[in-house]
Amino acid sequence: MSKPTVAVLDDYQSISTTHLAPLTPHFTIQHFPQTLNPADPSSQAALIARLQPFDIIIAQRERTPLPASTLSALPNLKLILTTGARNRAIDTAHCAQRGIPVAGTSGPRGSGSATAHSTAQHTWALILALARHVVRDDAALKRGGETWQGETLGMNLAGKTLGLVGLGKLGAEVARVAVLAFDMRVVAWSENLTAEKVDDVAREVGVGVEGGKMRCARSKEELFEVADVVSLHYVLSERSRGVVGREELGRMKAGALLVNTSRGPLVEEKALLETLERGRIRGAALDVFDLEPLPADSPWRTTTWGTEGRSEVVLTPHMGYGDEQIHAWYEEVAQNLARWLDGRELTTRLN
Repeated sequence: MSKPTVAVLDDYQSISTTHLAPLTPHFTIQHFPQTLNPADPSSQAALIARLQPFDIIIAQRERTPLPASTLSALPNLKLILTTGARNRAIDTAHCAQRGIPVAGTSGPRGSGSATAHSTAQHTWALILALARHVVRDDAALKRGGETWQGETLGMNLAGKTLGLVGLGKLGAEVARVAVLAFDMRVVAWSENLTAEKVDDVAREVGVGVEGGKMRCARSKEELFEVADVVSLHYVLSERSRGVVGREELGRMKAGALLVNTSRGPLVEEKALLETLERGRIRGAALDVFDLEPLPADSPWRTTTWGTEGRSEVVLTPHMGYGDEQIHAWYEEVAQNLARWLDGRELTTRLN
């Protein structure tokens, strides 16, 4: 019998290779680190052509969307494995209808909210890099020349207001650091957030409610008007797409910062680009984008930010959750692949 074929998608750093190596006698494994986004018709056709021969897909969480329009064109598909405890980019209901199991990963034993901690740390790395001009000053010093210090001073976060769009696990962890480490005030908003819920979160993260350091915004508009730093921690859905648009950006203070480590489409990209081109706010730090990986000719990559009146911009390549825990995820993926081969039950089933 021929060996089952496996397509490994979007493993940009080849982390999976070591973990899958022991299974190569039993599977034919091919790696595809170049992402094809089915939102583009030509890429959709290329993605289907790429995946049609394969029995199994191993996906990196939410990098390549796998909607029903793609999955229905893959007649050989028998199994999907993905990193992460969920993957909203996979149509698991379609897979269930066809009897295709989908399984994720739980992470290392005892890890708890490891992903939340990782993304929260990255969020603070971006806030501090932007507020203190770390990237700008680093680049200037390495270029050489006579420039020693930039023309603008760093932002002192103490006493400033952090606006959180979303107060789930990630937002709560970012809020905890804001209050306890930087003596900031926190105002939070989401569609169904209440003052009682904010008080509960404040107690859970050790901030307490007596000092009034955390509160629920009276409206989304108020959050954008009062915040010195806005950080997004919201789940992307059709309802939340563009939750930060031209109106919200227009309400921000001239000296405010916007940070997005959640999902690119939460912010209207065109409106944000125009806001930053005009220098309407102090700056933005982005880890996520509408199209990933960013094309070489993307204005995010080609614009000289922080000059000629433009806002300062700090970019990272969707690495908010990208730390050493990904090794543990791929180890679980490999274990599930071995279970499937042996006919055993998969762990962390998603459908």
